Amino acid sequence: MLDLFSIFSKGGIVLWCFQSTSEIFSPSVNALIRSVILQERSGNNSFNHNSLTLQYKLDNEFELVFVVAYQRILQLSYVDKFLNDVHLEFRDKYKNELQSGRHIMDFDFKTSYDNILRLCEQWAKSQAKIPKQMRTFEDSLKSKKTVASMIERKGEEKSKKSVKIVETKNVPNGVEEYPEPEDDMYAANRAKLAQKIASKGKKEPKKSPKSPKVVDRTKKPRVWELGGGTRDLPSLDFGTDKEGDVEVAPDTQLIGQMTGAIRDLEVESEESSSEEETDHSAAPSPKKTGGMFSIFKGLVGSKALSEESMRPVLDQLRDHLIAKNVAADIANKLCESVATKLDGKVLGTFDSVAKTVRATLTESLVQILSPRRRVDILRDCLHAKQQGRPYVMTFCGVNGVGKSTNLAKICFWLIENDLSVLVAACDTFRAGAVEQLRTHARRLDAMHPPSAHGGRKMVHLYEKGYGKDAAGIAMEAIRYAAEAKLDVVLVDTAGRMQDNEPLMRALAKLIKVNEPDLVLFVGEALVGNEAVDQLVKFNQALADHSSSTNPHMIDGIVLTKFDTIDDKVGAAISMTYITGQPIVFVGTGQTYTDLKALNANAVVHALMK
Repeated sequence: MLDLFSIFSKGGIVLWCFQSTSEIFSPSVNALIRSVILQERSGNNSFNHNSLTLQYKLDNEFELVFVVAYQRILQLSYVDKFLNDVHLEFRDKYKNELQSGRHIMDFDFKTSYDNILRLCEQWAKSQAKIPKQMRTFEDSLKSKKTVASMIERKGEEKSKKSVKIVETKNVPNGVEEYPEPEDDMYAANRAKLAQKIASKGKKEPKKSPKSPKVVDRTKKPRVWELGGGTRDLPSLDFGTDKEGDVEVAPDTQLIGQMTGAIRDLEVESEESSSEEETDHSAAPSPKKTGGMFSIFKGLVGSKALSEESMRPVLDQLRDHLIAKNVAADIANKLCESVATKLDGKVLGTFDSVAKTVRATLTESLVQILSPRRRVDILRDCLHAKQQGRPYVMTFCGVNGVGKSTNLAKICFWLIENDLSVLVAACDTFRAGAVEQLRTHARRLDAMHPPSAHGGRKMVHLYEKGYGKDAAGIAMEAIRYAAEAKLDVVLVDTAGRMQDNEPLMRALAKLIKVNEPDLVLFVGEALVGNEAVDQLVKFNQALADHSSSTNPHMIDGIVLTKFDTIDDKVGAAISMTYITGQPIVFVGTGQTYTDLKALNANAVVHALMK
């Protein structure tokens, strides 16, 4: 039933391999290495790729990986036991060779492999015949509850009768019910006393001896400053304004600040980080010091880490990550991944468990935030320009996260780098969405007039009003940009909740029909667990509602409102961990220059401090 079993080192040397079919399994194993092991996502020992399920076990002492692959449709209950047994047998049989580092040799492991597989299959059959038994009371969650946790506190549900459960010896059932004493009267008296004391401290305003002036409270008709005539009504109709009707004063201080690549995000000053590094480096470390410490390390020996020894540290780090706005599920997976990575690893005598676990978690976080692929938008825009077509970016996300505002920031950055931009107003639902983009287009056009670019207009707005099909407007905008020889098209879409199926279907249609070069998800840095739900459902909707066999998913993330969260930067970890896609832009304010690139080291430093 097993299609593949392979044992290889983390350096890429295959020590032993078994295949039951002639099928090539290299793509699946490479996907496991690329997507799980190298990306520090080894908390769960199962990975699905195409029609296969791959389960693996890491040996951190000898830097080995044990991988078994079988068809996903099968339900094999003995795979975990089989992996553990093979792992122990292989270590015991070739311990000397593994310690010496002689990996390039012929391991004769076929006989042992067959014996272990046969025993595991027999064990699975015997387990299937055993009837399932109910859990005992000691194994249930209810047994772990204390009496205090089952007492209903005052104020939880005032409409219901409050009942206290206490242990007794005289009652047959062991519990007695009686209503709690009413303390509302005491609480009310305390509140009145506190209010009375506070009122005494305030000085009452002196009353004027003169009689108050009588004010006429009759409602008077409003007098408009425009004169109230019908001839002034057209000046109030902003919905019919076209570009260029209103003169906008350009903000010359912003011009020229966004030339070149986006600046990195600075979460904390370099001085504080360097001081902290100095404090940490004050402790002697055998890895950084040589001579006497290395001799002592060789003399006193070493110890291997276990999950029990790491559990208190991992629990503290998990709570710390959740407090920094990392989603609870993601924090658990990160800690489990660190436990899997360090389980069995030999720890030096002068290394503490807490320091080792913390350093490993920091490396994992940096690895997660570091993009698997480089997103260079300026280079991609120039490459598309050489091909004679516009580079298309689509912005999507939930309501109120700042899609239009950050689209304008990106538009300003592109114009600063001498790229002409067409903004497609495809938000045909929200009132004022088109007018908001029109205002941004006027301001950007005022800062970069055609006279400063050889008579070429740098920013254009393509709009068709409200209530139209967003996919059709985007298609017409891309066609217009191609005919007008414009460089970039920025498609602004309507905000939609991840559970709104009609709007998610419309978004999938827009992406499927127009095939943009880059799909950016705009999310808030304020959210924690909600970010996971949003990203998962957006990606799932794009996959479900697309008729293509290879649907276009989210390519990158724009993280907004980063200036409002202080050091609670966990949303960046949650979003990147779920999608595996990079955070391309970070919004840090309200002006056009408040756009940064994510600095993984700075974010992790703020997260772990």
